[in-house]
Amino acid sequence: MQPPKASASDHLANERTFLAWIRTSIALMGFGFVVVKFSLFVKQLSLAVTGQVAPTPVKGFSGVIGMCLVAIGALTALIGYLRYKRIEKQLLNAHFYPQSRLLLVLTGSVVIGSFLLLYYLLPNL
Repeated sequence: MQPPKASASDHLANERTFLAWIRTSIALMGFGFVVVKFSLFVKQLSLAVTGQVAPTPVKGFSGVIGMCLVAIGALTALIGYLRYKRIEKQLLNAHFYPQSRLLLVLTGSVVIGSFLLLYYLLPNL
């Protein structure tokens, strides 16, 4: 018995999934950019309104967090491309093996990142 061949819809679904990875990476990089630039915006707004630069309670963390988010976004794009190529090869060979370890790592990273952002933002409320 011959293994079933991958249909066009399988390949298109793989491509849609890759594009979702790219959208996610762009969103992460955009969010990282906003985090970096937000502290600069607050300082500029404070200078324009009060004539003094607003004191920052924790110096430099928004820059570090933003840079990390941009790096994670770039890494997400790379992972998405590698995953796309791996699944494309599996579809052409008619042997698909799902991988849940990567999803677990990414989910854990997002949860840890959200806790770190909450830890950073809560003292400023």
